This record gives sequence, structure tokens and C-alpha cells, in this order.
Amino acid sequence: MKKFLTFTLLCIFLLSGCNVSSDFHIKDLAKTNIDVISEIHMNQVIVLLKDLTVKLYKKNPYELQKVQGQTIDSRLKQIFVCPVYKKHEELKFKEGTDAILLGFEPEFEGDRIFALMVGLYTMIHHSYNSKCELFMLDYLDAQTLYNSARNIEIVVWRLKTKKKDNGQLFILTNSLESDVQNLSYERLFGKVISLQDTMASIVSNRSGRIIKEVVQIAGMAFLPIGI
Repeated sequence: MKKFLTFTLLCIFLLSGCNVSSDFHIKDLAKTNIDVISEIHMNQVIVLLKDLTVKLYKKNPYELQKVQGQTIDSRLKQIFVCPVYKKHEELKFKEGTDAILLGFEPEFEGDRIFALMVGLYTMIHHSYNSKCELFMLDYLDAQTLYNSARNIEIVVWRLKTKKKDNGQLFILTNSLESDVQNLSYERLFGKVISLQDTMASIVSNRSGRIIKEVVQIAGMAFLPIGI
């Protein structure tokens, strides 16, 4: 059906004889307004996740040193790949919330930030139907987008509360600087949460499906993400 629709639109375009700019792509004809909005949200989330990755590595440089030869740039290239075609052996081939949980396991000796960010990225990627681009026949699920936002809130809670046996946090984020608390990490996470919630609301209004809201409880398990 999608191939037929794309072919039809292509024929209409060619027959119309319209002049378009050099940056126009025929695939854009198969995008609706909500597809464009979805891609904007998805791309903004990725930018924020990259910023978080850089900040976390700078705050926790010892995590990067656990794997020889890695740099922040090399990690960014490994994490933010679309389509996601490769699972990482160093993460026991886990992704999504499973990879996030691995980053907080006491016995895990690998790069915890890599586990966390691979988990976050793949979870959010799954909330957009595991697509790099969205077209008019790609229907998103509002509940999945909503669940991903709640899961990010759980991640923020884990970052602030989960500690090693020696009492040190697994991954350092916010800190006191000159008696002023640095909340830059929470602000970035908050923006990602807001984008996912906004997209969930847009999709819910489009589909007419009601989102089942969940009351957050400290220590609760991650919510399911459709793939």
C-alpha cells in the first residue's frame, strides 16, 4: 500500500511539471504535518540526549576509561545510530530499559554511561516505531510515547538514589557548586520528558485514544515500550 501511494504521488508530481528547490526530496510528498512534527520532536530529543551524554562523560571520566581506546566522540557515534542494527556485546546485547538497568547493576564492570545512554536512545527510538523517518502510514502509539516519558522520570530517580556499596552514586549528575546546586542535568532530562509528553498528547488527539496515566511510585519498574 505504501509503495502504491508513493508511486501515485510521484506520478502526480512529475505530471504537474512543478519546479522545486534542489533540497526537495520526493519522499517528502508522503509526509503529513504530524509526520514532520514527529520528526522535529524526535530530532530535538536526540540533540538533548547527545548533550546529556557529553555532560555525563565529563562528570564521570572514569567510565570512559573502562574501555580502551574510547573517546566521547567515538561513543556518540556508537550510541546514536539509525537504524539501530547492532546490539553491543559489552552490554550483553541489551538495549532499551534492559540496558538502562544494566548500568545500575552493582556487579556490572563496564561503562555505565554507555549502558544508560544506549538504553535511553533505543527506548525512545522504539517509541517512534524504530524509524529514522516518519511517513503518513507510520502511526505512532500515544501510550508508548507516554510510557517512555515516565521511564525517563524513573531514570532520573535512579540517578539520584541508586548507590554502590560504598555509598557513592553509580553515576554522578547534579552537584553543589559554591553552595549552589547544579541542576543542569535535570533540566535536560526535563526537556526530553516534555517533548515525549507533548508528542504523546498530539498523537492521542489525532487517534482519539485515551492515554492511561500512571502514578509514579518511587522504585517502580519501567513501563513497557512497544517495538
